Amino acid sequence: MTSIGRTGKGAKSGKAAKTSFFCTACGNEQPRWFGHCPGCGEWNTAAEAPAGGAGGGAGGAGGAGTRRGAARWVPAGDVRAQGPQPLAEVSMEHAERAATGMRELDRVLGGGLVPGSLLLVGGDPGIGKSTLMLQLAMGLAREGRKILYVSGEESEQQIRLRAARLGEVPPGLLLLCETDLEAVLEAASRVNPDAMIADSIQTLSRSDLEGGPGTVTQVRECGLALLHYAKGSRTPVFLVGHVTKDGAVAGPRVLEHMVDAVLYLEGERYQHYRVLRAAKNRFGSTNELGVFEMLDTGLREVANPSQAFLSDGERSEPGVAVVASLEGSRPLLVEVQALVSTSFYGTPQRVTAGFDQRRLAVLLAVLERRVGLKLGRHDVFVTVTGGLKLDDPGTDLGVALAIASSYRSRPLLHRTLALGEISLSGELRRVSRLDARLREAAQLGFVRAGFPKAQAADAEGIAIERVALGTVREAFDALLGEKVGGPVAERPAAPPRPRESGAAAAGSLRAPLRVPSGPRSSAPPRPEDE
Repeated sequence: MTSIGRTGKGAKSGKAAKTSFFCTACGNEQPRWFGHCPGCGEWNTAAEAPAGGAGGGAGGAGGAGTRRGAARWVPAGDVRAQGPQPLAEVSMEHAERAATGMRELDRVLGGGLVPGSLLLVGGDPGIGKSTLMLQLAMGLAREGRKILYVSGEESEQQIRLRAARLGEVPPGLLLLCETDLEAVLEAASRVNPDAMIADSIQTLSRSDLEGGPGTVTQVRECGLALLHYAKGSRTPVFLVGHVTKDGAVAGPRVLEHMVDAVLYLEGERYQHYRVLRAAKNRFGSTNELGVFEMLDTGLREVANPSQAFLSDGERSEPGVAVVASLEGSRPLLVEVQALVSTSFYGTPQRVTAGFDQRRLAVLLAVLERRVGLKLGRHDVFVTVTGGLKLDDPGTDLGVALAIASSYRSRPLLHRTLALGEISLSGELRRVSRLDARLREAAQLGFVRAGFPKAQAADAEGIAIERVALGTVREAFDALLGEKVGGPVAERPAAPPRPRESGAAAAGSLRAPLRVPSGPRSSAPPRPEDE
């Protein structure tokens, strides 16, 4: 009986579940399906994957295979220290950054490529991720470097046609159309490139793991193998990632944690400007951004983004204001447009493009309470030109002035810049790096700037008319010009109906009906009336 019980128990353990469930947001592993992730708190993020492919267990074929695969791609001549070593003794001989040949990309990366870095590039479909990576590979190859471009989505002929549109193809650019990760790493170990690009990580897969390309296990394990290759060979590796409908990179969130930098290429699909931002960067700031222009010949760097995002009109129109947003170390002048119109619905509309809708609601409440603008019966539309998104609180004053300008039909004074964060009390708060913003405006020909009064000392010495302001009401009086048209018409209220006196009302109720005069016709009596 005892032996039978042991045998049955062993058979039961041998028939244990071979699948696990992973959270696509944080990578948390659970043996059963879950609706609410206990690790990150997200809902409906469970994805089924083979347990052997987790690779994180202490034993088992999957864990051993992962360790063997990770150690396999470390160069044979690489000498690693056995055990811990003092940080001060770590050599920095091969840690210099390498320029990519694209100034905007170098700005976002923090100064160039770091040897052995793993970078993830995401963006909406058709935004230009593959074009940016191919253009980067061609630029590095023209400098005499050997670049390996791995594609799992396009054929050789398709990539060659796209490369011909971007310019002359250098001989140092090598192309490999492959989806098997083992074959990709074998080719990389033979070629020994100076940089490698994988387009995309969702198309790569390992044959020793169950599940198709793009699953949680495949994406995580392929990313981990490429991480080992990048660190072991000191080769910069770019990974192109698909994004979900929410804008996040598809796959487990652990992929974004293991890479060194996460870059997003943003912009309206039907706009010709593209903005490259860093959501994560271990080697630089995440506040920098690079601006590109999509042309027939590829992405062209925009040397002066402020001039590109401003209109060429010399005549000021109501509802238009210019703000200076600080993106990292670069002040960027952007045009904000607002339109206030009478609402014909029960609930007025609040529509924004490139500006936070909740922040707009706060500004409208301040304008109505502190300034006296009755906007409760009007639709308000705010848009940022060029497809940019304004997150800097120092642009509040410009947005508020654009709304008031449209409401009062009073344009801003010509070539005027508005800076300041608006508090709930209607006062203007300080903005960071005011001097850099004012210098950028002066270089572009602006003659006047309104800013918080508390920063008057920071603006001295700049060749621009300085208007120190304390509140939003002062800004309206100082920066808005003369009226050019009629104000926005208020929705007319229904006139009150005159109330009749009691006698008149009673008389009207007792008034007899007027019967038209004329001979009355006598109708024959009906049978039922007789």
